[in-house]
Amino acid sequence: MSGPREFDIIVYGATGFTGRLVAEYLCGRKDAPTWAMAGRSLDKLTAVRDEIGAPTGTPLIVADAADPASLDAMTARARVIITTVGPYQLYGNELLASCIKNGTDYTDLSGEPAWMRQKIDEHEEAAKASGARIVFSAGFDSIPFDLGVFMLQQHCGEKFGKPAPRIKGRMRAMKGAASGGTAASLKATMAAAAADKNIIAYLMNPFSLAGGFEGPEQPAGNKPIFDEKLNSWCAPFIMAPINTKNVHRSNALLGHAYGTNFVYDEMVFTGPGDKGEAIAKHMASTPMMGGDSDPKPGDGPSKEERDNGFYDALFIAEYPDGQMAMLSVKGDKDPGYGSTSKMIAETGIALLSSDTPGGIWTPASALGADLVRRLEANAGLTFTVES
Repeated sequence: MSGPREFDIIVYGATGFTGRLVAEYLCGRKDAPTWAMAGRSLDKLTAVRDEIGAPTGTPLIVADAADPASLDAMTARARVIITTVGPYQLYGNELLASCIKNGTDYTDLSGEPAWMRQKIDEHEEAAKASGARIVFSAGFDSIPFDLGVFMLQQHCGEKFGKPAPRIKGRMRAMKGAASGGTAASLKATMAAAAADKNIIAYLMNPFSLAGGFEGPEQPAGNKPIFDEKLNSWCAPFIMAPINTKNVHRSNALLGHAYGTNFVYDEMVFTGPGDKGEAIAKHMASTPMMGGDSDPKPGDGPSKEERDNGFYDALFIAEYPDGQMAMLSVKGDKDPGYGSTSKMIAETGIALLSSDTPGGIWTPASALGADLVRRLEANAGLTFTVES
């Protein structure tokens, strides 16, 4: 990044549902950095600014994904761009390229692994050269999981003197739905895969974001299983295809701190016995997303629904000799909106003081324990060692 910038952070997409929540969070955060709101319509930006109670002097910037010049003008004014405008494979290409060209840090909510792989191949060297730090997937996919594994491996190093070769990510409880942006991203990815067989290969390979590294065979996680060690049935978890890829990328970017034979999967606890089996089989056979009832981009739950939401993810480290360790990650709002908006805002703030070099990163590899501290202090997340 060359020279001083007018703003620490610009929230791009501030008139959308999640972008509005990010702006509202920054507006209410103590010691907030200098920030501005950006979107396609000045009238809508003005309305959102007033509705969230932001000061009348809050800067408003008009920028449009269809107008690269407006994106360049915007990214040149900020140290960090927080973007909630997805699907990123449709609306994020020019913005990402502009940030990298201008040496501007960037973070998003992408759960689109094929697009991410394409952008890594296309831009990683340029990001290193310009100094732009790019952090994909800074929401529910994949911060709790990426940082949950990172923190559990830190604990394992202290407890056992070596990383765990096997970690299981298991959702214990969750209240709240996936966002409309996530649903739209899934549909866009499926449409892209139908047109390009290479995309199918990226989606199927758990190491497709790991920079060419190919590790050991990983659990498929696509059908119910009974975990005897944990005495529970487990069902497929809809976020696993993106989260697992990000965890393996973190491992690669951290110099394989988790080991080159690391095995990781994610599923949902459904409980023991016949009831647990029935729930697991129902979840496995019932599409969670991809139908007409999916939430639409721009729509979302009420404040009451967001405030009453939560999630609880458990991470279990296992060693061949039977030793185990566990760590949980809990969030105090619904995962897709309330918690996600706080996580991406804190990621943008963390980038302001990070000395990570330019490149395309994951939350764990770029910000690690510093982001954990910020999330616990400000964003309602807790990381708790359970054994």
